[in-house]
Amino acid sequence: MTRRPFEQLPLAFGHDPATGREDLLVSDRLSAAIAIVDHWPDWPSPVVIIAGPVGSGKSHLASIWRERARAEPIHPAAGSDAADIAARKPVLFEDADRQGFDDTALFHVINSVRQHGTALLMTTRLWPMSWPVTLPDLRSRLKAATVVEIGEPDDELLTQVLVKLFADRQLFVDERLVGYIVARMERSLEAAQTIVERLDHLALARGTRLTRTLAAEVLAELGNPHLSD
Repeated sequence: MTRRPFEQLPLAFGHDPATGREDLLVSDRLSAAIAIVDHWPDWPSPVVIIAGPVGSGKSHLASIWRERARAEPIHPAAGSDAADIAARKPVLFEDADRQGFDDTALFHVINSVRQHGTALLMTTRLWPMSWPVTLPDLRSRLKAATVVEIGEPDDELLTQVLVKLFADRQLFVDERLVGYIVARMERSLEAAQTIVERLDHLALARGTRLTRTLAAEVLAELGNPHLSD
């Protein structure tokens, strides 16, 4: 993308998102996943899998559970000590479909969890039955896990997310501007993150406030076709 002559490159200040339980945005699409985290350690099975699209809140939920359960992150790769860790404490395996895993190693982790009464939480973008698992025993173990799916965001959640993302950057915007963005943006939390980041960048670069005109420009950059007033 060509930078306009009057834009300056703003300093890259950190913007740490709030990830505590009190910061979690509650909606119908998240209710089942939130209930699983909140009901720890009274889970229906020792292995829970949270499935949902990029930016859907899986990492936030995993972070809450990790702190609550004092769980340790693992990666069940060949030769890892993941099963030994799972014998001692709850374990967390994030982005299972992206990181990949060794079938035998994950099978041993699940067996260790079941044998020693600990727990395993996994997050994934894909339904676990679509993972490229070749070990029949592992596939059987995954079928016995509790799978909770996070659906696509609705307008109400997108509004909450945008407000939260702006607040994380100490930006407080007019609700009409948020409504304008929600009505025209791609229906994903990943898109919400991109829009807020780009708006913040442009406003800092140009020394201006957040406006509908600026929002329309960002939406156009992202290829959004629904920009009529």
